[in-house]
Amino acid sequence: MTALSAAAPGRRQASTVSATRVFDTLCLVVVVIFAVLWVLPTAFAVRTSLVENTTAAQGATAIAGSGDLTLHSYLALFAQGDVLNWSLSSAITSVVTVVLTLVTASMAAFALSRLRFRGKRAVFLVVLAGIVIPGQVLIVPWFRELGAFGLLNTYWAVILPQVPSAIAVFVFKQFFDGLPREIEEAAVVEGAGPWTLYRRIVLPLSRPAISAVAIFTFVWTWNNLLWPLIAVSNPALMTVPVGLATVQGSFGERYADVMASSILGALPLVLLFLFFQRRIVEGVTSTGLKG
Repeated sequence: MTALSAAAPGRRQASTVSATRVFDTLCLVVVVIFAVLWVLPTAFAVRTSLVENTTAAQGATAIAGSGDLTLHSYLALFAQGDVLNWSLSSAITSVVTVVLTLVTASMAAFALSRLRFRGKRAVFLVVLAGIVIPGQVLIVPWFRELGAFGLLNTYWAVILPQVPSAIAVFVFKQFFDGLPREIEEAAVVEGAGPWTLYRRIVLPLSRPAISAVAIFTFVWTWNNLLWPLIAVSNPALMTVPVGLATVQGSFGERYADVMASSILGALPLVLLFLFFQRRIVEGVTSTGLKG
């Protein structure tokens, strides 16, 4: 009886280890499947962009079997559309939007997290309500307001409606709530005010949240098509998605050119992820963006 009792924990431990290995293997298989599902379409898009339009029109078999690779689609895209100018416009609008969003969202979150004022809970509930309001509902008000101020067909027409971000305020507030208050209390004893606490204590400790909000805001702004398409009609101010949509509309059945334009539009974001993937992971795991 004693031997059986002694052997029982060993069997349970072996069973637990076996179940853990099965779970780890299952997770690995799922990750590999998702990676393949992402890589295959991307590889096919790159392959399609490197063949002639006549070959691409014949279907996937002709594209995969073609040995004649060419940069004709990329050269045609640069010749027909001002890709460099579109990239500059996207960079300007994205960077300015990120900076303004970081400043306004972090200040609003600091007020909700650290300051005491009447109606703070109601204000936070309004911010949370803003997360579920689709941006498409606000297009007409935005258009009329910016038109009244004479800002249509300017960079500000693209930037200003994208600056207010309820999700950015929420992320910053959640992160600020998790910061230890002992340092701030010591600074208050020394005479520090709210502005000093925000600028010299809270912000330096919030680099993961700043990185996460900055990266996701940049990606969202860069990929935004609907609002820049409505707010800007000047070709010199078109962003990458708007410019590529305009060029693609003239391509017709030229699938290689369409794929080349899509790759050029996504390339800056891929490079952004490759350079800042550690910051992205740190931000997601530290700010409550994880599921």
